[in-house]
Amino acid sequence: MRKFMDENFELFNETAEKLYHQYAKDLPIIDYHCHLSPQEIYENTQFENITQVWLYGDHYKWRAMRANGVEEKYITGNASDYDKFLAWAKTVPMLIGNPLYHWTHLELQRYFGIEETLSEKTAPSIWEKVNQLLTSGEWNVRDFIVKSKVEVICTTDDPIDSLEYHEKIKEDKDFNVKVLPSFRPDKGLEINREGFTDWVNKLAEVSDTSIDSYSSLLQAFVKRIDFFHDVGCRVSDHALDSMVYAEADEEEVAAIFKKALQGEKVSLEEEQKYKSYTLIFLGIEYHARDWAMQYHINAHRNNNMRMFNKLGPDTGYDSMNDELIAQPLVRLLDSLDQADALPKTILYSLNPRDNITIGTIIGSFQGGGVPGKMQFGTAWWFNDTKLGMIDQMEKLADTGVFSRFIGMLTDSRSFLSYTRHEYFRRIMCNLVGEWVENGEYPNDEEMLKEIVQGISYYNAKEYFDF
Repeated sequence: MRKFMDENFELFNETAEKLYHQYAKDLPIIDYHCHLSPQEIYENTQFENITQVWLYGDHYKWRAMRANGVEEKYITGNASDYDKFLAWAKTVPMLIGNPLYHWTHLELQRYFGIEETLSEKTAPSIWEKVNQLLTSGEWNVRDFIVKSKVEVICTTDDPIDSLEYHEKIKEDKDFNVKVLPSFRPDKGLEINREGFTDWVNKLAEVSDTSIDSYSSLLQAFVKRIDFFHDVGCRVSDHALDSMVYAEADEEEVAAIFKKALQGEKVSLEEEQKYKSYTLIFLGIEYHARDWAMQYHINAHRNNNMRMFNKLGPDTGYDSMNDELIAQPLVRLLDSLDQADALPKTILYSLNPRDNITIGTIIGSFQGGGVPGKMQFGTAWWFNDTKLGMIDQMEKLADTGVFSRFIGMLTDSRSFLSYTRHEYFRRIMCNLVGEWVENGEYPNDEEMLKEIVQGISYYNAKEYFDF
């Protein structure tokens, strides 16, 4: 029997052990998509206890606690931080087979040197040990980042954001990690969503543009794209829960936008036309600046309206969507390609049913002399499990050039989540090791080193050119 989470955790053959320990383990991290707070990074926030760093805002853990019968007051309610931690400690032993069990203990081991497993019994001593370290000044926000060997962090930012903390971090000569914004204009695309006109008014204010027409909206977008670019942004991001495409010209879209600006609801067909035309416009602007464009597809958000009304979004009540994506996605990408303005693009789907579809779609738009220009993004959200990662990588290898894959990201609000890169690297090295040990790829050490290090770090470094 193997020891629990020893140095060869998730490495099940000699080739995998060699690839991970010699070539992947110590490489830096480029976290090109996350939801960390740039303000907390700038202020180098010190957490008072492990609940603050672990459970505040972590809807992965919240879902597990609810499923284990924990009352909401111990999750998002007014219970004490210790009682919330204890509720999580009681949940952890029940999570056999869930990556949360592995992530929890990787974080305890790597950051705090705690080898004990978390349970109701060990909770009091672990609470004391971790809190002592957190309040000692050795593990503030920047310590988690620097000691994890992070080189670049790309946060997720609305076009109306001031980016003041990104600029302050950039001026801080004592902190060498690049903290860059990502341009995520979702609120400007959801034309039927409550608050759309309020958002447009805010965009007008920050861009110093009078938005009274669709053309002026596009001008405001360009101004904000230029501003983000000047601050260091090289990545955009779109949450496309429903993948849509509809042909339209600018005059038609202008009329749709004017209707929405007057507070009227637009039809589903009109919404699709507005989104399609605007996405193409934005894609052309991204291409002109050599940005990478990310599409996060097929999430079904805010399923539980009672809890949404109580807690708001991003609180653990989302799931996979199952809408068909191939036709609208291909038409959107093809429209950009026909304009010779298809940017580097990373596609993620929350539904693993789409894995083979995305794997084949990206192959239709590769080119331009850019290695891996079109990327099948790493297993996302509900899929960043062991089996989810393996399925995504196997489908990519089946249909494309796995060696050009840009690898892992955290997609997290937690500063302890960098251990997910270790988790991914171990699983990836084991998969490659299996192919070698099974005689499906030669035991060419130099080539294997190049592949493993590329996926772990160098491919992303070259792809984004931060």
